Amino acid sequence: MSNKSRQGFTLVEMVIAMVIISAALAGVLAVLSRTSIFSASPMATKQMAAIADGMLEEVLQKPFKADGPTAAVGCNRSSFNEVSDYNNYTNQPVCDITGTPGPAGYTVSVTVANAGGSMLTGGIPATDTYLVTVSVKKGGDSHTVKGWRTNFGKGQP
Repeated sequence: MSNKSRQGFTLVEMVIAMVIISAALAGVLAVLSRTSIFSASPMATKQMAAIADGMLEEVLQKPFKADGPTAAVGCNRSSFNEVSDYNNYTNQPVCDITGTPGPAGYTVSVTVANAGGSMLTGGIPATDTYLVTVSVKKGGDSHTVKGWRTNFGKGQP
């Protein structure tokens, strides 16, 4: 036998290297798999926030009082002409104001409550203040936004 140093790996070294690399690869794949399972959740959360913000904006743009309560036909809200018309608009599928369907699987609920004894100051009577709450749900997830609407034009010339 010669004294030349031999280059290369032994069979035992190769098996140990394969076990270590396999364990590391399995860990990386487990993390990637877990991440991909929950990757759709941020999209649904953003959609719920966008739907809730849009509905809240729609409600708050209406006059404080107009001619009394109006009922929706399905999710068609084109007849709503004041903030209080949206009260108890619950578990409706998402649609635009005319009833054209929006993204599937989402429902929206709106409550309009007199904000008696609210945090508002500046001499605005509680009877001239509404707290509007919009909740959007998809499956077990939900997103809620709130907004205030006052009768700021009351008593103005």
